[in-house]
Amino acid sequence: MRPDPESNTYYGLFNDSFPPVLDGVTLAVENYCRWLSKAGRDVCVVTPWAPRFTGIDGLRLYRYFSLPIYNRHPYRYGYPRLDPFIWRKIRRTPFRIVHAHSPFSSGRLAAYAARKQGIPLVATFHSKYRTDLERSLPAPMVAYQMKRLLAFYESATEVWIPQAAVEETLREYGYRGKVTVVENGNDFSEDITDITAYKRESRTSLGIGDDETALLFVGQHILEKGIEIIVRSLPLLGDGFKFRMDFIGIGYALDDMKKLVRDLGLEDRVRFHGVINEREQLRRYYAASDLFLFPSFYDNAPLVVREAAAMHTPSILLEGSTAAELVSDGLNGFLTRRTPEAYAETIRRVAADRELRAAAGKGAATTLARSWHDVMDEVIQRYDEIITRHEQSRH
Repeated sequence: MRPDPESNTYYGLFNDSFPPVLDGVTLAVENYCRWLSKAGRDVCVVTPWAPRFTGIDGLRLYRYFSLPIYNRHPYRYGYPRLDPFIWRKIRRTPFRIVHAHSPFSSGRLAAYAARKQGIPLVATFHSKYRTDLERSLPAPMVAYQMKRLLAFYESATEVWIPQAAVEETLREYGYRGKVTVVENGNDFSEDITDITAYKRESRTSLGIGDDETALLFVGQHILEKGIEIIVRSLPLLGDGFKFRMDFIGIGYALDDMKKLVRDLGLEDRVRFHGVINEREQLRRYYAASDLFLFPSFYDNAPLVVREAAAMHTPSILLEGSTAAELVSDGLNGFLTRRTPEAYAETIRRVAADRELRAAAGKGAATTLARSWHDVMDEVIQRYDEIITRHEQSRH
């Protein structure tokens, strides 16, 4: 990675979530910050204000006025129109390029910076935003917001997607421009030389028995991600099937899932951990697990599946889901139907075949787990090319 040829200019990263809110896009933005800084690029993050945040050393961070989103705790929606200071900061900060990871309030601020300063705007399409809007807004407002969303992506210099299958969703929304696939990475396997030993040590440290099948879900606890299917599949595994199920994360459906676990008599085998901020602790859960469960049609390119893959833990995903685009059944993961019965049958079948599970875990690590170091080398090269083309077009 070359040092930045121009000092005192910033690479702007705009997103509607940032710590203490944690999700896959937040982790992606955090890693963009980390690797751009390592490459000698000055970074500025623009994101809505959130409580219980103490700042990040060495990072220029602009937070603007926000309010909590009904039924989407801990997410907040930013209202830059009610924050006069953010507009002045955006105008006065010398950005070299801005990269929006959300099309909403932060994305509109990124577009404003690009217009005012005559710089390129990169926009990554991460999520199935229409689903989010339909949960929170009445139909007329959803149509209005989708129109604005489409106009935002059409205004970008380049539109990036994290994997090829995501293009279909973007086309469904009406976008007809060019898209570029730029994958997400992971940072879990960087310093592990013996993955077998690390997985064994992780099981011991977390108190998982050799005779238990360790099952894991990491992500927002929302119904769109299929977590109810996971819980309802567990009693169908049978009385003789020893397992431990760990849920990591929070979301609006958390209390309902805890009640369902109690109603099904699963309290002694299912644990809800909330958000785990310590990356090493989270890595141990991925490594200790036999299977990562992710029955979601909602997600486009879930980072959590790649993180599990880095720890040689294969995932069970849904046939036909965008998340499963890169998964070949039995080779680097497993595919099944979206019913508790089908999900339970797949868990039982894979858990009973240690060699199949190990081979799929190795396949997942080989095909799904790119390092952030490699990804960000590509990102910085693309940034430089976009900036050069933009500057040449102005002369």
